[in-house]
Amino acid sequence: IRNGKKKALSVKETKPKAAKAKKPVKAKGKKDPNQPKKPATAFFIFLEEFRQTYKKDHPDVKGVAAIGKAGGDMWKSLSDKEKEPYHAKAAKRKADYDKDLEAYNKKKEDGSAGESEVKSKSAGNDDDEEVCFL
Repeated sequence: IRNGKKKALSVKETKPKAAKAKKPVKAKGKKDPNQPKKPATAFFIFLEEFRQTYKKDHPDVKGVAAIGKAGGDMWKSLSDKEKEPYHAKAAKRKADYDKDLEAYNKKKEDGSAGESEVKSKSAGNDDDEEVCFL
C-alpha cells in the first residue's frame, strides 16, 4: 500500500484457486453383443445414399468431414416432400427394431428366470444336507 492506495495483484501474485473435486468415474456396463442395434434416422439413411453419389461426382475429396458437411447442406435444402421416402424407410427400420428388441427382451427375461430357478433350487438343497461334527 502506497499513499493510501491498494496495489493490484499481478498475475503471479494472485491467490491460488482451490482444487476442483474430481467426479468419480462410473464403470460402464458391459454391452450385450446380441442386443439389437438402434435404427438409423432419416438423415443417416439419406447420407448413406448421398455418400455414394458424392464420391462418384467428387473422387478427389477424401475427407469424411467434407462429405458430411455437403450432405448436411443438401439435407437442409430438401423439401419435406423430398425427405418423405427417407422418413418412410426410417419408420420401417424403427418398426423392425422394435420387434427385434421385444424378442430380445423376452429371451433375456426367460433366460434370467431360468438362472434364478437354478439358484433357488441349489439354495433349497443346502437345507436338506446333514452336517456331522466329529
